Parts: sequence; C-alpha cells; structure tokens
Amino acid sequence: MTIVDAHCHFWRLDRGDYGWLAGADPALDPIRRDVLPKDYPGDARLIVVQAAPSVAETEFLLDLARQDSRICGVVGWVDLAADDARAMLNQLARDPVFRGVRPMLQDIAATDWLLDAARPEALRALADAGLCFDALVTERHLPMLREVAARHPDLPLVIDHAAKPQPGARDDWATGMQALARLPHVQCKLSGLLTEFAPAARADPLPALRDIVAPLIDWFGPERLIWGSDWPVLTLAATWERWRDLTDALLADLGLSDHAAIMGGNAARFYGLAP
Repeated sequence: MTIVDAHCHFWRLDRGDYGWLAGADPALDPIRRDVLPKDYPGDARLIVVQAAPSVAETEFLLDLARQDSRICGVVGWVDLAADDARAMLNQLARDPVFRGVRPMLQDIAATDWLLDAARPEALRALADAGLCFDALVTERHLPMLREVAARHPDLPLVIDHAAKPQPGARDDWATGMQALARLPHVQCKLSGLLTEFAPAARADPLPALRDIVAPLIDWFGPERLIWGSDWPVLTLAATWERWRDLTDALLADLGLSDHAAIMGGNAARFYGLAP
C-alpha cells in the first residue's frame, strides 16, 4: 500500500513569518525548532501544507520539493482578498507541484471572511487552474463553508482536521459536517484529531476517536476521506507511528481497497498527483 501523507509541515524559523510559533505559549516549545524533510519519520509521499500566511513560505516549500522527491504536492498560501490574487495563483500554478491554497481561516476573527472578503474570481481561478482548496476551519465556520462550497461546485475542497471536533457533545459539528458531506466535491481529512484532545484523554484515545471517525466514514464514505499526519504538530500528542497505528485500528472494519484509498489513493486523486 502506497501511503500519501496528505498533511505535513516543514519550517525554518529564521525565515521569520511563523507568527503562531513566535508567541510565548509553552505548549508549543517542543515544535519551536527547525523542521525539514530530513526529519520526517514516516515512509510516505508527502503533501506539504503552508504554516505561514505568506507567498514567500509557499516558495520555500516549492524549493524543498525540488530537493526532495517525496514531496509530490504543496498546498500554499495566497491572499485571496488581494487585487492580484488571480495573477499570483496563475504564477504559482506554473509549478506542477503547487496543488492548492489554504487561507488560515481559523485565525481570522471574521467567521464569514471567505464570503465577504475573498474575491470570487480568485476562487474561480483556483478551479480554472486545476487547483484545490484546503479549509482550515472549526465548527463556527461550517455553515459559511457549506455556502462557499455550494457556490463553487467545480472547486475541489477538503476540510482539514475534520474541522477540529472536540471530544464529547458535538451536535453543531455533526450538523455542519453532514451538510458539507452532501456536496460530492467536498472531502475530509483524517488528521489533526489527537492534538484537540486533553492530555489525559490521549492515553487511551481510541474510543473517543471512533466516536468521531465512524460518523465521518458514514457521511463521506471511504472514497472521500483522506489521511494525514499533521506532523510535526502531531508530536505534541503522539508519534507518527502511534497515529498510523491508531488509524489502522479505526479503519479495521473496512476492506483493503477502502483502507488503501483513505491512506493514499484518495489524496492522489484529489490533488491530481503524478504516479
């Protein structure tokens, strides 16, 4: 089975544009260091996702891809509200490894920013260029994201980290995710789940993870779920190997072909990866 890790990050801190890592939160101390392809612990093809809201970081990631053949796709950043958003997207799309964009919606105070501020022509340009949209959202964004997705049925869209559900009661999350799952061009990433758990819940997370993943399998089907590690952010909660083992347990009731699709085939199709 060929694994595609559809969500990992690399960064070099001296570049200076990782604002979320520059703060004083001691919880981030273990990952407040340079993280480069040589440090990646798994055996997988890699989709590297932006971690800074700058085109300069996107170009840094594309340069890493030229140095390491495991990186088969980069999801970068473009200011979708800027006058030159379409031109910038078309320029970046000249590199075949550039596969899409991810605005950092979870960090924008305005929940409806994607509706009210992002330029519709920029979203159309993504689809026209054969690019994808990674949605870094939480529960509060789901109704807005459903409206955006409905307006752009030709734009492949994936919900990062399953919109970061919290363990326990999640009625609004479930309603929002089911509504998005009814749109056939919307996918969901099984990534970033463990880091949402409280430290005490990480010792035996499988029951709580099943409560999240089982409905996602029901809503999206195995053909629209995409596996990712969210490494190295993952390491705040578990090792890469631990998350891989937990995923195998979560998908144990699926057939081999469905399991393989979630672990790699769906990502290859969604992002249009070369063989």
